[in-house]
Amino acid sequence: MENFSSIKLEESLKYSLTKMNFIKPTPIQGMAIPVALEGKDILGTAQTGTGKTLAFSVPLINKLILDKNAFALVMCPTRELATQGRINDHLKRKSLNLSATKYLVLDETDRMLDMGFTPQIEMVLKFVPKNHQTLLFSATLPQNILKISERYLNKPERISTGATSIPIAKIKQETLQVFKENKYDQLIDQFLLRKGSILVFVKTKRSADKMVKRLKEEGHSADAIHGDLRQSKRDRVINSFRKGLKRILIATDVAARGLDIPLIQHVINYDLPQVPEDYVHRIGRTARAGSEGSALTFLTPDDRSMWNSINKLIDPNFKPAPGSLRRDSKNKRRGKEQNNKKRKFRDKKKFNFKDKTKYFEKGRQDQSERNKEKKDFGFRGKKKFFKKKHVKSSGFTNNPNFFEKKTSESSSSEGEKKRFGFKNKKKFKSRENRPKKFTFKKHNKKRTQS
Repeated sequence: MENFSSIKLEESLKYSLTKMNFIKPTPIQGMAIPVALEGKDILGTAQTGTGKTLAFSVPLINKLILDKNAFALVMCPTRELATQGRINDHLKRKSLNLSATKYLVLDETDRMLDMGFTPQIEMVLKFVPKNHQTLLFSATLPQNILKISERYLNKPERISTGATSIPIAKIKQETLQVFKENKYDQLIDQFLLRKGSILVFVKTKRSADKMVKRLKEEGHSADAIHGDLRQSKRDRVINSFRKGLKRILIATDVAARGLDIPLIQHVINYDLPQVPEDYVHRIGRTARAGSEGSALTFLTPDDRSMWNSINKLIDPNFKPAPGSLRRDSKNKRRGKEQNNKKRKFRDKKKFNFKDKTKYFEKGRQDQSERNKEKKDFGFRGKKKFFKKKHVKSSGFTNNPNFFEKKTSESSSSEGEKKRFGFKNKKKFKSRENRPKKFTFKKHNKKRTQS
């Protein structure tokens, strides 16, 4: 299949495809569309961003044009991929009738199963008539998908294009070794270096909101998208980003699948994903439909094990470098030392030259005053001080004047004792032991008189 005009499609559909500038199909589209038009079930896998959506939607629309009574059901894991109604709730209330369903699509099936939707999918399939066509598309093909395909698909045609765990070749992948303390500053540097729209992936909803608040305060055009936002708010955020009104979009893994915005030129993994497979889907938001894009991943020493897992997924023969963890810890220490040096340098920079001169002049004055004090005290003074101290402690000296001084001091102390006198001491003691003015009896008498 070289182009869309070469296959048997309704004229109105062909016109719409040419108007939307869909001329040459991607490999998955060229292999899946002719098989789906024949009415066969498909079990398809392809890389993210290769056009799987059009691979099942072109035969779907063509079938609905031919059969006005036909009914099609497309199930997707996220609200970005399709604005769903609550299918299971409607089936229980009997407000949804799937008896006329002739075309069933399970898109991003691996993600739906990861999110625990297996019971819901099986329940929906019970309400769909047996005589229908099923197209199952997935980025990866784990065992649980193979079990569902065996149970619910009728002799499916196996279609696969390229390795599903390998990103598209047109994505320029880069890594940047950073420390947690420097991550935000490095991110701002990347915003200044790069041109065009940027999608930044973070780990949590809280960190997404926190980062957007900080970016807006610093004058950046940014917005956030995560699972806690209402659908109307999520739609507004995506539309403003798609139209180019917002340059930066901070997202959690809710946007790793489902965002189809051709304008996304750069993807930055600020935090690594919790599952290695999500890395491929994250960077697959750029370089879509044959265009080029870049993906930058921040790596801290703590991310080493997850990064090794991602590399093993992309390349099964990958082997981590020996002693890389030790090197990371050493680099972490060096990084902290460098940060401390930078802080000291910044603190020094805060003082201008005049302040510095004043500061040093003051220091010199203080030093000169100290030197004067030392001079006043002098070496002789020191000698005397230490001699006196030695005399007091040992009780011996060669200086005869010292004994004279000591005897004079002792005589003066005796004179003070005489002034006070032994009698005076006695008197003082007698005053202390003197009885109170009023005896108990007198006190009683007073009370009786009153």
